[in-house]
Formats: sequence, structure tokens, C-alpha cells
Amino acid sequence: MVHTIIIFGASGDLTSRKLIPALYSLHQKGYLPQDTRVVGVSRSPFSSESWREALKGSTRKFSNGFDEQVWADFEKRVHYVPGDIAKTEDFVRLRRELDRLEGGQESTRVYYLSTSPTLYPAAIRHLGEAHAVALDGSVEPPLLGNDRRRLVVEKPFGTDLETAQQLNAQLHGVFAENQVYRIDHYLGKETVQNMLVLRFANSIFEPIWNRNYIDHVQITVAEEVMVGRRGGYYDKAGVLRDMFQNHLLQLLMITAMEAPARFTADMVRDEKVKVLQAIRKYHGDDFVQNTFRGQYEGYLQEDGVPAESRTPTFSAIKLHVDNWRWNGVPFYLRSGKAMSCRTTQIVIQFREPPHLLFNEDRRGSWDANQLVIQIQPAEGIQLQFHTKVPDAGMQLRMTNLDFSFSREFSGAMPDAYQRLLLDALNGDASLFARSDEVELAWGIIDPITQFWQQMNQPEIFRYPVGQWGPQESDEWIGQDGRRWFDVCPILH
Repeated sequence: MVHTIIIFGASGDLTSRKLIPALYSLHQKGYLPQDTRVVGVSRSPFSSESWREALKGSTRKFSNGFDEQVWADFEKRVHYVPGDIAKTEDFVRLRRELDRLEGGQESTRVYYLSTSPTLYPAAIRHLGEAHAVALDGSVEPPLLGNDRRRLVVEKPFGTDLETAQQLNAQLHGVFAENQVYRIDHYLGKETVQNMLVLRFANSIFEPIWNRNYIDHVQITVAEEVMVGRRGGYYDKAGVLRDMFQNHLLQLLMITAMEAPARFTADMVRDEKVKVLQAIRKYHGDDFVQNTFRGQYEGYLQEDGVPAESRTPTFSAIKLHVDNWRWNGVPFYLRSGKAMSCRTTQIVIQFREPPHLLFNEDRRGSWDANQLVIQIQPAEGIQLQFHTKVPDAGMQLRMTNLDFSFSREFSGAMPDAYQRLLLDALNGDASLFARSDEVELAWGIIDPITQFWQQMNQPEIFRYPVGQWGPQESDEWIGQDGRRWFDVCPILH
């Protein structure tokens, strides 16, 4: 059995910065299947030799522990086929070249769409057409249903529910759902995967992972960077489409899901989908009360941004998961650009003790226990709990119990693409989004964006670059008697 990864968009930034360095690292560790080939496809006039030479420099820059001898062995697996996604005949020629490289052996092929999303429909259609008829002219089964033929699709999966449904229909015309791997690199991060282990491999957490002990949950994805040269794109997308529909809702699902009966792709994703199905629908004033938006100062002066733009660069949303485990526990999701630091973290805020024996005069400022899961930049977990200060009567202090991946494990943390590419090669879709999952997520985000556009509500607040969003967002969450966890990052 041979394995072939075909990367469409081979001359693009994602390929040189992420995909090839990830594949090189997998090869360096001995994780790639023995007979694996990498075939790049794009319109750029590379030969296999010149593409390898270009990739050598970028891989040296973007991978950890580059080794000349390892690269010399790896590059033997790397090939290039010039081709235009708009031309069916180029796909037929690609197929002929793949057959030659594989030597007629049974193969697993992973087609990776590392291109602009506008090219997805053409690539999918031409893949289907090129495989509908054998090269000798005889009819043979198409790609549909062949689990040795897989398609990896980069986000965004549409720009709203309607376009997501259209894309899924196009995909399912050529590939069965179990052949489609919709990639969200957040799910490849070690700490996100560790959330599943934290919850379902430790008996101490699961009994308290519910409304009886948890007051609320905060999920924050903060970015230091401003929009910069992406102003034209970003102003059409906004923070909801850019971050909430995919990353934040994925983290919410992992946090709130029930334990699957077995760790299989369908069972894991079944439980994630149930979370989205349980999220409360909002109507009318619900959108004003439960959503918040802001825009950093200077955004309107960014290249490509209209002077009157009301596109939010910061947003916070309160969601409710209406099921037995989470009824009455709000989930606060927020994300923004030009914030004080770069961090992604999940905060599990536990309830206060039912009766305070100590420091009763400080009840108004009492800090309840928190479990903080830091996804990036320094992956780890922190549990905050009270201890007694020595020689100070019954004075209490919040103390931290930390777990840091970098401290506990030697070597650099693997890039998320390493895990995801290896899973796609091995046919494990556990960490990839399913079609119903994508559509349900858009069904949550679309009504919010539509309300904002139609009603021009809620008000959009400005905030200085380098802050935790607008000051008014503190007042917004403060109306519920809660406050943001504005610590960045907790681990180093």
C-alpha cells in the first residue's frame, strides 16, 4: 500500500509555512507511512527539482530541528506537477502522473485543497470528472465512496449557512461524507486534544463538570495583531465569521460535549453536534442583550476598509446550552484583534462555596475556584484554589497548581498540522468537522450577523489598541455579576 498527498495550491503560503514543514517533521520522527509521496500542483512553472529547492529554504525556516540528511531523504518523496484547477485535462494529466509515481500499486490518496475557497467548486468538479472514466476509456467507479480517496478542505467552509450547504452539496456529489476532512487547525493543538483526556480519563473532574458546580464558562481567543493588509477581506468577514463560527464554537463543543461511548470519529462528532443542537435560539431583543461588539481605534484607516464600516473587530456572545448538564450555565465567548496579547484560553469558573467560614467580611471580593486551560501560546492547565497564608490567622490566598507541556515534556510542541495530516493519511476523522456540524454552527452565527446588519444593534464601541476590548464589555458581563478573566497568558 502506497500513500500519496496531493497539494493543490503548492506555491502558496500555507504549503510552504505549514504543510511541507509538518510533513517533513513527521518524516523526521518516523511517523509517515513508509511509502508516502507528496505531489504539489499549481500553475507556477516549477519543476520537481526547483520546487524542492524552494521548499528546502522555507522548511529550514519554519520547522524545528532542520537536518540536511533528513531533508535529503525526505525530498526524494516530493514531486511537482504543473496544473490549472480550471482545466479538466490537467486533472487527467495529474491522474496519469499519480499512477506512474505509484507504479500501479494500491494506494491511499489524500487531496488537499490549499487554495482560495473560490476555487473549491472547480477543483471538486474536475476531480470527479477526471476519475469518472478510466485512462483507457473504459468506465470505472468514480471517487464517490472509495475510502482510499480523501479530500482535505481548509476553512472557511462557506461564508454563511447557504454557501456552506452549497459547498457540502458539491462535495457530496464527488465524495462521500466519510471521505471529506474539513480542517480546523485549532483541533490539532495538543491542549485541545488534552481537554478530552482531562475530562474523560480523570474521574476527579467529570462529577463536577455540570451546572451544580460550575457557575459559567469563558472562552477567549485574543489576537495582538491588527487587520493590516487583510482589511479588504476582513471587512467582509468580521470577527464572527473569522473566529466564532469555527474556532470558538469548536472549543465550546469540546468543553460541553458528553462522553462518547467509544473514541471513534462518528461517536465523537455525534456528541459535538448534540451541543450545537442544544444551544438556545435567540429572537428580537435577545440579540441586543446577549451579544456585544467593538471596533479598535484606527480600524477605519486600514487599507481596504470603508470609512463608514461597522464591521466589528471585537465581539462577545453569551450562549446557553439547554440540556441537563448545562442548564443555567452561560458560556461567554469573546474574540478580538489589536488586543493586549495573543492567547486562547478556556476558563471554567466554579461556584462559590455555599457557606463561607473564612474571611466572611470579604464576601463581595471572594474569588471562586477556576480551572484555566491555555490553548496557546504556552500550552498548559492551571487550577486555582484557596490556601491559608502562614502566620496570618485565617487569612486566605489564591494559589495556583500548574501543568505546562513545555515543562513536563521535552522537545518542541508539534504543530497542529502534523497531527491533522497524519490523521487524514490514516483515515481518522475524529478531529475534523462534519457537514452537519458546520451547518449547525452557521445556523447559530447567521442570525446574529443578520440582526446586526438589519437593526444596527447593539451599539458598536471603540477600544484602544493593546487593550482587552472596549471597557463597556466589562460592564456588559458585569450586569450578570461576573467579570472577564483578563490575564494573559497565565503560563509561560
